[in-house]
Amino acid sequence: MKRVIAVTNQKGGVGKTTTAVNLAASLAAMRRRVLLIDMDPQGNATMGCGVDKASIEHGIGDVVVGDCRAAAAIIPIESTPGLSLLPSNQDLTAAEVRLLTMMAGRELRLRTELKPVREQFDLIVIDCPPALNMLTVNALVAADSVLIPMQCEYYALEGLSDLVNTIKKVHANLNRDLKIIGLLRVMFDPRMTLQQQVSAQLEDHFGDKVFKAVVPRNVRLAEAPSHGLPGVIYDASAKGAQAYVAFAKEMIQRVKTL
Repeated sequence: MKRVIAVTNQKGGVGKTTTAVNLAASLAAMRRRVLLIDMDPQGNATMGCGVDKASIEHGIGDVVVGDCRAAAAIIPIESTPGLSLLPSNQDLTAAEVRLLTMMAGRELRLRTELKPVREQFDLIVIDCPPALNMLTVNALVAADSVLIPMQCEYYALEGLSDLVNTIKKVHANLNRDLKIIGLLRVMFDPRMTLQQQVSAQLEDHFGDKVFKAVVPRNVRLAEAPSHGLPGVIYDASAKGAQAYVAFAKEMIQRVKTL
């Protein structure tokens, strides 16, 4: 069942980090050993797990440029047994610049550094930055599967084709194992006709690639990061948290069939 899942969407504000954090926490609650990798220099997934990004000794930036091994940077998350974190902060921006100066193998850095620790975890979830940059390419090369969180809005649908094309290029040139595991509809408001229409379009075009679970807009999910907790831990009874738990169960079944 060991899989590396990259959670990516080049559009910002689509619930990507919320999805990565809550998927990882839900899987850990189901007794899976999970590693969450924060590949975004903003460090939102790091803060959302209750880790002060300003105080981390080593982060994913140090790992991808070879300044330390992944095992030395991994932090266990006390609030969520079974969940570990490879944290991030603004140092990752400088690390990306260093990656760009490498003459060869820069796209392979994350995959190379994860090899020694990959067998320690059932699933590794990578929270990608909201851009198609070298950090995202590293995540896609390291991953087996891509999860795309989607808001059911027109602009999100427009950007989806660019993302799919990028995934196809990475698959063709750098990672023949890479596949889209599915699309997750997030921040969904069933009262909006446009969202219903876009949701139907996604189902028509992508078929069973669209997860049945749908994550609604939810205040409790939005509050959780300020308390340093995943939403599924902060308020397990909230509709958003329950949706992510249902999604995690669906993800486990889908991973088993790959």
